[in-house]
Amino acid sequence: MCPSDRNLNRPENGVPAPDFRPAFEIIDADRDGKISREDLRRFYAGFSNGFDGDEEEEEMIGTMISLADSNKDGFVEYEEFERVLGGNKKKFPSGYAVMEDVFKVMDKDGDGRLSHEDLKSYMNWAGFPASDEDIKAMITLAGGGGDGENGVTFDGLLKILAVDFSG
Repeated sequence: MCPSDRNLNRPENGVPAPDFRPAFEIIDADRDGKISREDLRRFYAGFSNGFDGDEEEEEMIGTMISLADSNKDGFVEYEEFERVLGGNKKKFPSGYAVMEDVFKVMDKDGDGRLSHEDLKSYMNWAGFPASDEDIKAMITLAGGGGDGENGVTFDGLLKILAVDFSG
């Protein structure tokens, strides 16, 4: 207990805070424990409209880093990432939008579902090679069926990553 008679380990309102680690790890492409400008470039390069590194896009990345980089070292560490994403306590925290962006990057054909190939391709790109059986297990976990035909919805991706925004 702390002097204010609150247990610091108990989340406010009794609802556990969302874990943003899976989203952080997807964006941290080089797995060095911090998000750099290059990590963001690689992340946004996966969107269907691409990322060609023009001046406006570079400015956007610089702004994103500077908004989150509270210690001004030029990188976003997990604690900074969590602070930015966890700052909004409405029904869906702002981290929800980040996960939607992750989903859009993974959904190569833009049909709103991650196919077996979408998942396998993204897992390999992110540095997590997965077998066909691993991918089928992910699809089953996400509620897409073991055959892989139905694919994974956005809500299913949140199940795979064990991210809960239901608060």
